[in-house]
This record gives sequence, C-alpha cells and structure tokens, in this order.
Amino acid sequence: MWTIDDGALEPIAVGAGILGTGGGGNPYLGKLHARRCIAAGAVVAVVDPEEVPDDALVVSVGGMGAPTVGVERVMQGEEELVALRALERHIGRRCTHLVAGEIGGGNALGPIAVAAQTGLPLVDADAMGRAFPELQMDTFSIYGVRPTPAVLADPHGRVALFDGIADAATLERYARAVTIQMGGAAGFAFPALTGAELKRTAIPRTMALAKAVGDAVLTARARLADPVAAALGATGGRRLFAGKVADARRRLVGGFARGELRIEGTGADAGRTLRIDLQNEYLVARTDEGEILAVVPDLICLVDADAAEPITTEVARYGLRVVVLGIPAPAALKTPEALAVVGPAAFGYQDLPFAPLPGRYGGDAGGRHAAG
Repeated sequence: MWTIDDGALEPIAVGAGILGTGGGGNPYLGKLHARRCIAAGAVVAVVDPEEVPDDALVVSVGGMGAPTVGVERVMQGEEELVALRALERHIGRRCTHLVAGEIGGGNALGPIAVAAQTGLPLVDADAMGRAFPELQMDTFSIYGVRPTPAVLADPHGRVALFDGIADAATLERYARAVTIQMGGAAGFAFPALTGAELKRTAIPRTMALAKAVGDAVLTARARLADPVAAALGATGGRRLFAGKVADARRRLVGGFARGELRIEGTGADAGRTLRIDLQNEYLVARTDEGEILAVVPDLICLVDADAAEPITTEVARYGLRVVVLGIPAPAALKTPEALAVVGPAAFGYQDLPFAPLPGRYGGDAGGRHAAG
C-alpha cells in the first residue's frame, strides 16, 4: 500500500496526461479538483490489486463526455460521488474499493477525489492503461464483466440509472445519448465488480506508473535535463516526430471531439508533415508520404517540446512546438479479443492493420494477458 497526498497530485497529473493519449479529460482541472478534496487533510490509500479480497465490491468512477466540453463547462465537483451513492442504493450494498476506469488525463484524478471524499481505498489499476473514447473499450468489458447496473450524474444532482444491459456497446449508445442531454459531460459509476473479477481483468499498477512518469518528467525539469527523454524512459516509449502544430481541426460529433492535427516537422523531421487523427484521443499518426508511425491501441502522445507537458486534444493549437511519442500498449490490449474492440478497425480503419510498436509498456504493467 502507498498513499496519495497533495504532493503526489502534480506528478500523477503529468503522467496521466501523457498516458491519456490526448484524452481522458483535462488533467489540470482534474488535479485542481482532487487538490480541493484533499485540502481538508485527507490522505488516499492506494492498494495493489492483489491485496483486494475476492469478495470486495469495487466500483469504477470517472467522467464521461467530450474533452472540449469538460474544459468549457467546469463540473460541479460531486457528480462522480453522486453517481456512486446512487449505484450503492440500487444494489443495496456499500462499495469497499474504488478503481479508475482509465488512467488517462482527468479520469485518473477523479477517482482520487472520490476516494478523498469517501475515505475508500483506491486500487492501483485501471481498465485501459491509457484513455479510450467508448465504454466497451476497456478490459473490464473485453474480459467479461457485466457493465450494468450503471449510473450517470449531472451537475445538478440528477441521475440516470441503466440496468439489464448485458453488453457495454449497447450501454455506450444509451449512456452517450443521456450524456449529451446532460450537457455533454457527466460523472459515472460503473461497473461494480468483485475483487476476483478486478484481479482477472484490470491492468495493474497503472496509478503508480502515472506517478513514476510524472516524477521522471518533473525531476528532469528541476535538473535542467531533457524531460522528453525522461518521459520515454519511464514509459518504454520512443520519439516518433517533432515539429510545430500547423493546423488543429476539431468538431463535436455525436458526443465526441473528432478531427485531426497537422504537424510540420522541425530538426531531423524538417520537410515532412505528420497528420494525427483523433476521436477524443489520438488514434493514428501518419506522414504525408503515407507512412504509419503508430496506430491505436498503441499510445500516441503529444508533449511540449521543452517541458514534456502533455498536450490534450482540446488544447492542441496552432504554433505549439511538440514532440510526438509512441508508447507500446499494455499486453491486455493486444490480444485478439481486445483488438476486435480497440484495434484500428473498431475506429473505422478497416484496411489499416495493427503493427505494434516494439518495447514494453512501462515495464509491461499489463502483462497479465499474453499478447496475441
């Protein structure tokens, strides 16, 4: 077990911002919210998945919606807590542990805030090892955990309860429609799973990985070393491209931020152009010559060229000088059953095969599942 206090929030926000591949909600806003919840003296206990009893009741909490809405409309702050309490009332049992649905961006900080609000322990794990835009794209669903009952909550304390839905893709359609009606962003609590299910399906020790990545970047900055190299060393990733954002196009479609970035190369990449497609997260990085540098589910991450500060999809803009990082996905996302849900074809790239980046995700925190 280890603990999260105010001093741990900054490195977790930096690391989760990088691992979020541009999505998961704004990590800066998530950090401010978690800091407010911890300010009263709360210390969040973080437990390893293997320490969770098999009969525990673990609930995943976080935020659902488009990242652009999450920045433009600041949340009230108790949406996830309200959703959790409504879920507990429905199933007639109190939650014993919390877990992040995704380690990316603000959705890594939301569970910390709820843990501070409730005093519940937080499991050092998540269900993506990054961020993804849709509910069925997590290892809980991929490996057989029932997605409902599930609850969404809006900033006014109103909740929507979903039950009797056996597959997460259907829940995604219903919950996305409700989230749009809630203003484009909502807090969620689901799934509720046993400790045994958690240990079978979750990607372990990703909260610790986010902190380690952030610690490496912040230490490099303090020592006037290369923070981008530090981030790569902590994640097992590689530099894919460096340049200046020449164009950033985003539009809100069906509750998602969709669009593309165009980056003009500098230094060793001068004279080349990189295009990155996005749907809340960065999905495909390809050069103007048609070379695919990385593709989902591998992590495509944008960071500031000088400080390695993560650049999420909603803040990417013209003129930013960036480095594009490629980080191998956790093994749990590279099995045949996972690639059917999170591979290129799941995002409409039917003719684009998944060619995995070499290397291991953060020392292979997701090694529970063998890669296919």
